[in-house]
Amino acid sequence: MESTDKPAAVAATTTTPPSTTVAASKCPFNYSAVDVGLRVVLFAAAVIAVVVMATSKQTEMVPVPGLPTSVRVPYSAEFTDSPAFVYFMAALSTTGLYSIITALASTLLGRKPSYTNTILLAFALMDVVFVGIVASATGAAGAVAYIGLRGNSHVRWDKICNVYDEFCRHVGTAIAFSLFAAILLVFLTMFSTFALYKKIR
Repeated sequence: MESTDKPAAVAATTTTPPSTTVAASKCPFNYSAVDVGLRVVLFAAAVIAVVVMATSKQTEMVPVPGLPTSVRVPYSAEFTDSPAFVYFMAALSTTGLYSIITALASTLLGRKPSYTNTILLAFALMDVVFVGIVASATGAAGAVAYIGLRGNSHVRWDKICNVYDEFCRHVGTAIAFSLFAAILLVFLTMFSTFALYKKIR
């Protein structure tokens, strides 16, 4: 009787730990696939915003102040004319680079059976940083674009979008994609934080 009971006890003790290990190592909701997908979309939004802003240059014949209105000279409007737009380009370019690097990192992590809490925490913290960067760039560019669209009669800033309409359309489109990128980063921050919470709970 003793010889038959021992193998059964040994089998029970050897088969139980692997199942608990596999269950503990699973990442909730297939974290890697969703994370990589969101970061690829973020990369696309950032690249589109940068390309649209970079190609916003428009040249028009404008009158010269102090001379008759018949005297016009060619003058170009481009993103380098505004420090806010330059900051916008730098912020979105950096965000695009960050998104593709983290997407590759998340892909590599997806090949492993478990995810380290350190990586999830790093993703959440860096996403928060880039939310601030992209949101500030979007706000700064949006403020300048609004003045270009509406002007400001109190300080006698004339609107320019009635002259540089194509330039303003490019700027508006770039800002829209930047706002979309900021929203994606908010979702990424929430998603990474939730995945970390589910893992360490």
